[in-house]
Amino acid sequence: MNVLNLLFTKDGLISQIARNKSILEEKSYFVDEDSPEDFIAGKLDEVLIKQRFDEIHVVSALNHFTLMPEGFSDHESGFDLIAYNAPADSGQEELMLSINRKFKVQFYYTFPKNFYKKIKDVGIPVHFNFSGEKFLNSVNNKNGKEIHINLYHNQCEFFAVDRKQVILYNNLDVSSEVDFLYFIMFTLSKLGFGINETSFYAYGETTENETFISELQKFVKNLKIVFDNLPNKNFILN
Repeated sequence: MNVLNLLFTKDGLISQIARNKSILEEKSYFVDEDSPEDFIAGKLDEVLIKQRFDEIHVVSALNHFTLMPEGFSDHESGFDLIAYNAPADSGQEELMLSINRKFKVQFYYTFPKNFYKKIKDVGIPVHFNFSGEKFLNSVNNKNGKEIHINLYHNQCEFFAVDRKQVILYNNLDVSSEVDFLYFIMFTLSKLGFGINETSFYAYGETTENETFISELQKFVKNLKIVFDNLPNKNFILN
């Protein structure tokens, strides 16, 4: 079975072609100052017509989201709830729902309609998910205070977990590794998580964000690199 995995981030698209759990190809496309406005849409077109796929799995790490308890059913308010965190446009975005039964929470998130239509028009089974849900489902937590950090290219998402309960989730678009550190430390102070009593776990583009990792190590005692993205080995897609 040929499966196309797609990860949409703040300024990029990562595509991965898999066959029977073997990764055949993985490519990343990131917007820069010289990129045309429709750069990601064009790369998506190229990926979708590259070969015939049996399934497509889409993960969105775009930061239009809100976190709610599992069982919340007022789906019509999804856009309004997301709008507290980021501008949401029902004319340009699809409202999506991902449920995490492990921690009994659910995510409302939006996905660009133009990307949604391109993918659905391929006419094969498609599975959509939010990066936060997939990240949370991959976390092996204990009973204490924990911060789980997943690093991307110019982006960072993190969970604060206390005694197996999600206290906070955030997904940040930042251009500086110093900003990553500021937001994480600011979160600790607001939540009352003491540095010495909190365990930190890092995933994803840890090598690319080595300055953030080295600076964080200066402040915290318990930091573990759980997963470091390597070629054909992406934390969220694998």
